[in-house]
Amino acid sequence: MEKKRIINLLARVKAKRISVNDAFEELRHLPYEDLGFAKVDHHRHMRVGFPEVVFCPGKTREQILAIFKSLAKRNKFVLLTRADELTYRQIKKIYPKVTYNSSAKAICLEGKRPARKGLVSVVCAGTADIPVAEEAAITAEVFGSRVERVYDVGVAGIHRLLDCFKRISKSRCIIVLAGMDGVLPSVIGGMASCPVIAVPTSVGYGANFKGIAPLLTMLNSCAPNVSVVNINNGFGAGYISALINKNSK
Repeated sequence: MEKKRIINLLARVKAKRISVNDAFEELRHLPYEDLGFAKVDHHRHMRVGFPEVVFCPGKTREQILAIFKSLAKRNKFVLLTRADELTYRQIKKIYPKVTYNSSAKAICLEGKRPARKGLVSVVCAGTADIPVAEEAAITAEVFGSRVERVYDVGVAGIHRLLDCFKRISKSRCIIVLAGMDGVLPSVIGGMASCPVIAVPTSVGYGANFKGIAPLLTMLNSCAPNVSVVNINNGFGAGYISALINKNSK
């Protein structure tokens, strides 16, 4: 179906029944690939700049593999989030070049690509926040950003952050992850001249309420350059940071 529509579209351009610009706009919205259980959006890269990413929980390994194969045919890189190691092993048998970040639980297939550009810093308050921080870092890297990681610099020992702040001060965007009381994004927001993306994590004792406490703290930040994504949403933060980095000069 897609092949027929493209041929028809090219014929209309040749016959001057449609302009090149209008044809391009139509190409951006051509059909997805229907696998029955999933509709794989192959034109997302053309529309928004980045290809579709696969969220693995809730899908069978067979479904994940089929979606991966479909994406790998048409994209230079493929990212799967929240994937387990067994899924990685199954995919690696077919695609030996895939890599797996066990902390982030991310599977990645990357072809030859230009050097990563700009700078996104990923900062987390404690070691327990690293899995979500790595998900953010991997996502930003896959989408072309140079990433600086600064881990375990929470406010309980603020001197640790001050000692390394120079490393992240030139970032185009800073992702800040924290559980417990969730105040680190406000501290960094008060010192940084770039957008700060706050990520509440579900790390903490009972009154952390599985991330709700830091979420509310971050939503109420008095630092005006702080925006907030959902609890443990490292992927969302990494994606947005890559967009900011890509469109910054």
